Amino acid sequence: MAGPLAGIRIVEFAGIGPGPFCGMMLADHGAEVIRIDRASGSRGGSTPLSTKDVLARGRKSIAINLKTAEGVALARKLCASADGLIEGFRPGVMERLGLGPDELLRDNPKLVYGRMTGWGQTGPYSHAAGHDINYIALAGALAHYGRKGEKPTPPINMVGDFGGGGMMLAFGMSSALLSVARGGEGQVIDCAMTDGTAALMGMIHGMRNMGVWSEDLGANMLDTGAHFYDTYETADGKFISIGSIEPQFYAELRRLAGLEDDADFDAQHDRAAWGPLKDKLTALFKSKSRDEWNALMEHTDVCYAPVLTMSEAKEHPHNVARGTFIEIAGDKQPAPAPRYSGTQTATPAPAPLPGDDTDAILESLGMNDTDRAALRDAGTVA
Repeated sequence: MAGPLAGIRIVEFAGIGPGPFCGMMLADHGAEVIRIDRASGSRGGSTPLSTKDVLARGRKSIAINLKTAEGVALARKLCASADGLIEGFRPGVMERLGLGPDELLRDNPKLVYGRMTGWGQTGPYSHAAGHDINYIALAGALAHYGRKGEKPTPPINMVGDFGGGGMMLAFGMSSALLSVARGGEGQVIDCAMTDGTAALMGMIHGMRNMGVWSEDLGANMLDTGAHFYDTYETADGKFISIGSIEPQFYAELRRLAGLEDDADFDAQHDRAAWGPLKDKLTALFKSKSRDEWNALMEHTDVCYAPVLTMSEAKEHPHNVARGTFIEIAGDKQPAPAPRYSGTQTATPAPAPLPGDDTDAILESLGMNDTDRAALRDAGTVA
């Protein structure tokens, strides 16, 4: 394996969304991530069944029947060989399986036990069902995504599931693994998407505390309130983005847009003028196509970029030059990020199907052909 986490073994109990994203991040950066799938191979809301699943790339898969004592014993043996574990079940599920932190940390005191939930392991909501939209709502984030006069709009599921969830758990896992490497003991990570989302809102809370952020929707510089920080439609029905906050960038916007002589635009930070100025920019940007605005403003200090779809982003010259997207199993998908000067990451392998690596994983645990055959005959593994 290549990358800074080479030599680290992570066991991932198959789940959906943020847990697999955490596993993808660790695998992308060199960890050996072994996914425990259902021995039946049925999806059941958790097991990927396609090699095109981006979040499941770079794994090894073993299919274990956790409904049997033998399956649980095998999972415990696997976890005893690991540096870390990722699970995304509701609180109490792993304990009922006999795979809770008490048991596994007793088997392996250096184990980093990562728990991913929406609400956390404790609290009044902890046992309730939920999804990203609910977690970011309760965390005080969703109320601030949207335009003035419109209802809050969820930013797909980027903030709760992936930013405040999977990425936060990957950071927590890496931090705890570093602690173990420096002589510390294993521990449990309680990663709640509500907590992580609240942390992502840190700058906005700071601005609110300083009295420079209004809780009214679409009334601030960064939430579509300002004319100089927004998206605009072009003549061909496409969109561009403008982020001309600093005075020199705003001056460049005015120069290239032909607005230097329009005195109305002198009032950049007069909030009362933002609405009328946005109306002017809306009409102006609709006068040319996106390509025409690109020709004027790309590669300048306007703080400008075309608003690209996923398909368009894969073909943009900047992304092509950097290798931002790579081809795996015949499909382009995001490359591992960030990048390292010394411990470069490798191109991830496609997502395995359930049980693809069962024999190799069992062999790594010291099991011979007879042992493996016995486990299959008993229905312990697929």
